[in-house]
Amino acid sequence: MEERGLAASTIDRRLSTVCGFYRFAHIDGRIASSPAQYVWRPKVQPNEGHGMDRAELGTFLFTAERFDRAHAALAVLLSLNGLRVSEACSTNIEDLGFHRGHRTLQIVGKGNKPATIPLVPRTARTIDLAIGERHEGPILRRRDDQRLDRRTAHRWVRSIGKQAGLGSVHPHMLRAGFIMAALDAGVPLRDVPIAARHADPRTTTIYDRRRQNFDRHAAYVVVAFVAGGCARKRTSGTVQSANPELATA
Repeated sequence: MEERGLAASTIDRRLSTVCGFYRFAHIDGRIASSPAQYVWRPKVQPNEGHGMDRAELGTFLFTAERFDRAHAALAVLLSLNGLRVSEACSTNIEDLGFHRGHRTLQIVGKGNKPATIPLVPRTARTIDLAIGERHEGPILRRRDDQRLDRRTAHRWVRSIGKQAGLGSVHPHMLRAGFIMAALDAGVPLRDVPIAARHADPRTTTIYDRRRQNFDRHAAYVVVAFVAGGCARKRTSGTVQSANPELATA
């Protein structure tokens, strides 16, 4: 695969499949040991810049509303609630509800894990417009009134992104944008994994590293800290020279 010039991420993904196959064969007792246990796998660096910033999310949502109500409903579920595209497509009207004053939506997340998420007023209003007078069935439907599938959802997102002048946009960029916006807005790191439904908080930190927010870079804090220390030292020296009695004491 290296001789063919394949990317390190592609090689790592394919080797992961092979390693998983032999690992489960070993667990099931089909083989004595896994021949792929110590196979070398290329180190893949975290990908940069696969999320959308605050302005891009706003532009995307504004443009989606100009398409139709179904496009707008898909946009808010992906970007304002951070749903995966499969989760958004599988939502049903019957799963809408209320809990302690919050509009809620029950979904089936990754790994068939059920979850209840709150819907902010904008999302709830957009979904209500997409549903209209219907009382059951899928929330998101195609033009032929069938449930929205992942392939069509990807096409809708690309169309909205192109119309908005954002280039090639895919659904996960909206989910990543939601996570990055939450971190940039100051949501505690312990709360973001809950909203994103990450099983491992370390997954959330990957998005945190992708932010490339130079305004919060430690270098600016360090230079201010050092400069403040130098200023106090100079001030202290001036006070000592102006008060020789105190200096002698």
